[in-house]
Amino acid sequence: MVFLTRLIMSLAAVGLLNGCERQDAPPLDQQLYVWQRQWTPAHEAALKDSHADFSTLRVLALQAFPQAGWSRARIDPVLLEGDGRPLIAVIRLDGQLKSLDQDQVTAQIQQVLGDWQGLGLNLSGVEIDHDAGNARLPAYREFLTHLRAVLPSSMPLSITALPAWLDSPELPALLSTVDSSVLQVHAVSDPHSGLFDPDQSMKWAVAWSRITSKPFYLALPAYGVALLPGNSGAPIVESEVTIERGGARRELLADPQQLSNLGSLLRNDPPAHLAGLIWFRLPLANDRRSWSLTTLRAVARGEALDSRLALKFSAQEGLYDISLDNQGNLDNAWPERLTLAVQGCEGADALAGYALQQSRDLLTFTRLREGRIAAGGQRAIGWARCANIDQGGSNVHP
Repeated sequence: MVFLTRLIMSLAAVGLLNGCERQDAPPLDQQLYVWQRQWTPAHEAALKDSHADFSTLRVLALQAFPQAGWSRARIDPVLLEGDGRPLIAVIRLDGQLKSLDQDQVTAQIQQVLGDWQGLGLNLSGVEIDHDAGNARLPAYREFLTHLRAVLPSSMPLSITALPAWLDSPELPALLSTVDSSVLQVHAVSDPHSGLFDPDQSMKWAVAWSRITSKPFYLALPAYGVALLPGNSGAPIVESEVTIERGGARRELLADPQQLSNLGSLLRNDPPAHLAGLIWFRLPLANDRRSWSLTTLRAVARGEALDSRLALKFSAQEGLYDISLDNQGNLDNAWPERLTLAVQGCEGADALAGYALQQSRDLLTFTRLREGRIAAGGQRAIGWARCANIDQGGSNVHP
């Protein structure tokens, strides 16, 4: 009887301990920035294929620049209305603007919101993207207070925020004016550090969580840029739009594995008030500086990342078309070298991006420039007219 009593008490204690254990954190909300200034037919497939994994679209709506003035993004309202996901209009106010004319900026925002609603778009919020310096945060707070009073009370207002603001005593007052914030942890502040530092990003997120009492998101990179030499010594950043300028381009690309590791850390131990992740930007099929949507979805889901390049030969009457297939879920750089074991070749050539060296029983394709093969994608390398190509004796060298 004593033994039975002790057993019951032990089981009860285990049950209490299990009840006190921390439950699994809910999955982080995943959203997308749609940042293209000009929409194309490629948006239709990208929106459709992203629908299952990303809950909300934050769409570039309006921009203001010091000399260029105001410009609207040329969206496709039919696609957005048919998509059906919550839609947040993003207003980009360049940080180099000398000041924010409250009445003028507010009128521009009200106009674009009214026009979008007139097109049948059901807006779920407004986001202001303004890279103000710390010295201008009081004025920015005044503008946001004014805008909040003008917008419908049912319209959530958020801002894109900079880690540099953590050093400002004005930050708590600024955050009190909005419903949520989006902490941007990607930028080219130091070309040697790349676009993204996962350790620093986590530190910023934790520091932000200690200051805000409202929901916040992390804006994370799923893209690359090129750095061009500038006249002042600082590099010029080329992103979606090609800059007509001489000089060597240095490509920087956010590392999917780094972002995947950070996502795992955030899911397992999220900072207080962290509501989700917003990925910049929706990748289109022809966007050469974005991850493929396959890779972005894999990172967002927390899947193991795997790139599997395989040589593929398509033969017809002795003429072989030679290509590379990426059969994994991770985009991959063009391999530096490919060697093909061959017999009886009458001729062969490489396609753009590779050079060919031919010997009696070996074809060697050598990379001339950098490029990427999207996950699930294919790239033609060259052709050869041969009696035989031994696929088992052919190799891909990273």
